[in-house]
Amino acid sequence: MPNLEGQVVLVTGANRGQGRAIAEHLIESGAIVAVGARQYERAAEAVDEIGNAHAYPVQLDVTNETEWKAAAENIVEQFGKIDVLVNNAGLLIRKPFTEITAEEYLQLIQVNQMGVFLGMQSVVPFMEKQGKGSIINNVSVSAFSPIAHSSAYAASKASVVAMSKAAAVELGAKGIRVNMIHPGGVDTDMATNGQDVPAYYQTIPLGRIGRPLEIAKAVAYFASDDSSYCTGAELVVDGGMTLGNAEG
Repeated sequence: MPNLEGQVVLVTGANRGQGRAIAEHLIESGAIVAVGARQYERAAEAVDEIGNAHAYPVQLDVTNETEWKAAAENIVEQFGKIDVLVNNAGLLIRKPFTEITAEEYLQLIQVNQMGVFLGMQSVVPFMEKQGKGSIINNVSVSAFSPIAHSSAYAASKASVVAMSKAAAVELGAKGIRVNMIHPGGVDTDMATNGQDVPAYYQTIPLGRIGRPLEIAKAVAYFASDDSSYCTGAELVVDGGMTLGNAEG
């Protein structure tokens, strides 16, 4: 397990699902984790449930620039620094290309793309002063291997890849690394709509859907100094899904 002792981390969308698993795993690795959620009450509830003194609630609507700035300043005021940002919050809308509305498209852009952009802009000044920082953008295999009924979602995710790579080039000299995780299907309500895991996942090379902890472990790698020579990197965690169907 990577050593994150004393590291201060902000995880967005951390009150449930994949973000919650990331927050809990990073805490187990020694980090102090600011649990970001759109409503403060939900962040506070998550912290109470986690039951660890290393969890700290933060109100953060990722589409709101003012809340981003306030969250970053709050964390630095409380802990003196911010070492890692995990842009995890995301939105999935699946509809046929001809049926998705402009309003829904813009909603995806606001959460999945602008949320990441605003987050990076908010923490970079603090990381620059420290001379070190790690930004991890939780993207999706849809960014390069989209499935049906996901054109707008895939577009919002693909834009984050380009933005992350450009930021990695620009920020590297300042000691700030920017890396990406590309999950495939993960067993959360967002992926399954609270229903049974689709039988499709039995046909991918590893024969099952991913577990939230498996994504969290990849995030911990990029958060730690174990990945000190990685920036602009993309780590695919999809059980081989994008390789093709394992059944003949």
